[in-house]
Amino acid sequence: MNKINKLFAERPKDKKFLSLYFCAGAPTLESTTQTILTLQRRGIDFLEVGIPFSDPLADGPVIQAAATRALKNGMSVQLLFDQLRSIRQEVTIPLILMGYLNPILHYGIERFCQSCVESGVSGIIIPDLPFRDYLEQVKPVADRYDLRVIMLITPETSDERIRFIDEHTDGFIYMVSSAATTGAQREFDEKKQAYFRRINEMQLRNPRMIGFGISNRQTLEAAQQNAAGAIIGSKFVTLLDEAEGNADVALDHLFEALNS
Repeated sequence: MNKINKLFAERPKDKKFLSLYFCAGAPTLESTTQTILTLQRRGIDFLEVGIPFSDPLADGPVIQAAATRALKNGMSVQLLFDQLRSIRQEVTIPLILMGYLNPILHYGIERFCQSCVESGVSGIIIPDLPFRDYLEQVKPVADRYDLRVIMLITPETSDERIRFIDEHTDGFIYMVSSAATTGAQREFDEKKQAYFRRINEMQLRNPRMIGFGISNRQTLEAAQQNAAGAIIGSKFVTLLDEAEGNADVALDHLFEALNS
């Protein structure tokens, strides 16, 4: 069974997951594998590893800066797969690669999916992948490799579209908290809370994770109350950079922020 499906299938009723995002190759080229192993050791449920790209449209300034730094450090799709292969036997939690379509197409869809499986990757998120292209070109290949393609929904996504996504995807649905780019927020306003409640009432087949903007107790609890868990990106990327790649220190500071 795919690790993502297994994780959610075996989730205790009251368990709320915590997933973290960081950009491969940042803050240092060599920090990626150690960050993964440290976060696994510290109990993070699954990870999103960003593939750096020069034009990350959905990302805010923090993740854009991390991607720029990673590219300057020499990170590439091939190098990332090489690094992941080196720790494959040590990684037990699901790994999800998050990257834009251009570098994946350049690498080749079939080759990319095969490399994911060889590297212990369980899923991929491609924010700029049109859903029709997903259905016709990506899903058939990903299915052959038992690889989950995670799709995003936003407050602007129609109920009809959400149900269509729910019907044709597997693993979980990534609920973006707002239509804006990534970045930490102090709180989720009533409009966002209403969006969370609306999706809850749809009783979708797939579990949901909420991301974008989670950085403190208020936003974490709001996400956990309305989904299977929360995904934290920008806040952790900032802390990892401040800690000069020491994931233990960054995680200590993240937990402090989430308890305040």
